[in-house]
Amino acid sequence: MITVVYPGTFDPLTRGHEDLVRRAASLFDHVVVGVAYSHAKKPFFSVEERVEIAQEVLGHYPNVEVLSFAGLLKDFVREQNARVIVRGLRAVSDFEYEFQMAGMNRHLLPEVETLFMTPSDQYQFISGTIVREIAILGGDVSKFVFPSVERWLHSKAASLREQSEQKQS
Repeated sequence: MITVVYPGTFDPLTRGHEDLVRRAASLFDHVVVGVAYSHAKKPFFSVEERVEIAQEVLGHYPNVEVLSFAGLLKDFVREQNARVIVRGLRAVSDFEYEFQMAGMNRHLLPEVETLFMTPSDQYQFISGTIVREIAILGGDVSKFVFPSVERWLHSKAASLREQSEQKQS
């Protein structure tokens, strides 16, 4: 049985992420979606919210599991007994960073391979950062995320707008 880990912040989980999970789930026996705490990125959603969102979207895949992790990816990969790390590449701009990370992971985990997957054409331009920005500004993100994720985004954005208005009063 081959287990793979697909790590990320998934802030929020987009249709592009789901596309990669769906395709990885058809190739491998067990896909662990590792939702990273990522203090450096200052996520929009808490890790608990991001796990819940991912479970809502991905829960129908029988061989996909969603877990959070803190610390080094290498430790999480070992805990899951994974043999492969799956990473998505949208554009050349992603490649340099991902290539460096794959090299570092190879030094830390020589027995684990990194597999780069590109999203389907219609999802190549989707970025969680851009989706969040559109949602915060009240725009339509329905083409980029699933309905449940859109509800989460609009609820959180409305809450932030209320807080901002209260501070200005």
